[in-house]
Amino acid sequence: MKISIIGLEDARFDRSLQLIANLFFEESEIVKSYDDKAEIVISFTLQEDRVISVQAELKDHTGKILKAEYEKEFLPYETEKERFKQIKNAVAHAYLTVLQDWTGMTQKWGILTGVRPTKLLHRKVQEGVPREKAHKQLKDDYLITDEKIALMQHIVDRQLAVVPDLYSLQQEVSIYIGIPFCPTKCAYCTFPAYAINGRQGSVDSFLGGLHYEMEKIGAWLKEKGIRITTVYYGGGTPTSITADEMDMLYEEMYTSFPDVENIREITVEAGRPDTITPEKLEVLKKWNIDRISINPQSYTQETLKAIGRHHTVTETIDKYHLAREMGMNNINMDLIIGLPGEGLAEFTNSLEETEKLMPESLTVHTLSFKRASEMTKNKEKYKVADRTEVEKMMELAEDWTEKHGYTPYYLYRQKNILGNLENVGYSIPGQESIYNIMIMEEQQTIIGLGCGASSKFIDPVSGKITHFANPKDPKSYNESFEAYAEEKIKILDELYSEKGSPA
Repeated sequence: MKISIIGLEDARFDRSLQLIANLFFEESEIVKSYDDKAEIVISFTLQEDRVISVQAELKDHTGKILKAEYEKEFLPYETEKERFKQIKNAVAHAYLTVLQDWTGMTQKWGILTGVRPTKLLHRKVQEGVPREKAHKQLKDDYLITDEKIALMQHIVDRQLAVVPDLYSLQQEVSIYIGIPFCPTKCAYCTFPAYAINGRQGSVDSFLGGLHYEMEKIGAWLKEKGIRITTVYYGGGTPTSITADEMDMLYEEMYTSFPDVENIREITVEAGRPDTITPEKLEVLKKWNIDRISINPQSYTQETLKAIGRHHTVTETIDKYHLAREMGMNNINMDLIIGLPGEGLAEFTNSLEETEKLMPESLTVHTLSFKRASEMTKNKEKYKVADRTEVEKMMELAEDWTEKHGYTPYYLYRQKNILGNLENVGYSIPGQESIYNIMIMEEQQTIIGLGCGASSKFIDPVSGKITHFANPKDPKSYNESFEAYAEEKIKILDELYSEKGSPA
């Protein structure tokens, strides 16, 4: 789909124009001038004074003309960047409206293309905006539908019930520990994940670097008197390493980190069932870790083979029962909507199998075509369901979770996600993952340790976010972990230098 855009020469509009076009069309090309080969031409008229006024006129190759207008008073701003953001949102409003009218599609998330929509509602709660007024503002400013606003409100309410002090946790931190190894790499994956077979040298070197980072960051936290809210072992698959290596890693955590006994939650992703053994579960139990993920993704064997997961459906079920028998009291399972070859029947089967297990939490992902994944590079090989069927699968998940006592407690969105939908974490009340809430709502610093781990440093006073990422491949990490640990400590020192240690 080629779209000719007239009247928006400023390049700062380009990304927003492309992202919104992608909501409607699988393949879209934006041309910033008149092109008679374009399927549609959209002309914009923009006026700025005390009020932003935008008119958009869409004309297609049949001569059909559609128009949309949007007008809004400027809110107070301090910088040109803040001013332009208001203009860009006004343009997006008119642009989305004419595309919805032309295609007949309603984008339930409106002009939002970001990852964390619930942050918008949290901000309004913190500002003391009454609920009805906040909902109206979200609808008017972003064109979010009532359905999605209700979902956002449900999640915000649940998060504040789970973490009542959510807005005052800036003086604590959470820790993410990245283990970059898996049995095999899944076709949809872009996480740092390297097949572990034959890599023992890399694994040994990596673990040495990770222990170093844990020791240095732990010492800094102890010195400053900063508590840890949650620890999350992700990857990759953290249970890809041996039971002995896991044992030494958790011992390092207890030795290096402050007040580990009072950390609210420690989670270990054991996502690949083929990595779970009785010996590894014994290690988890030894170190008082009982929250894990065991991720089926699908209960259709042909699907697992197509996406590169080498475990069987039976193995998922058996390892779940083994984990339960060995004391794992808070198990999360992931399902993915829209995997290749799957439709409503296959997803219904996955929910029926989940019903036999009833994990404490269930995360329902919608497949996203991530740019660097095998699936995106070979799209013609991986046929997926259309938008209508994907939406029906999401509705099925919503109905099923409500019927079985699960409630949504976090969500996030991704670019190129099927049906412009979302990923939603559901939980039996009281079994929610605090870490998932912290990573999504960005209320505190999360320090990333290990290969491919991203840190998100949040100024405890201004809320300004500084991003910092460790190398993604083990070789680069092994060569530079000392420097990356020192750089993180430098950023932390700057954050706390003028503010002092938290009380």
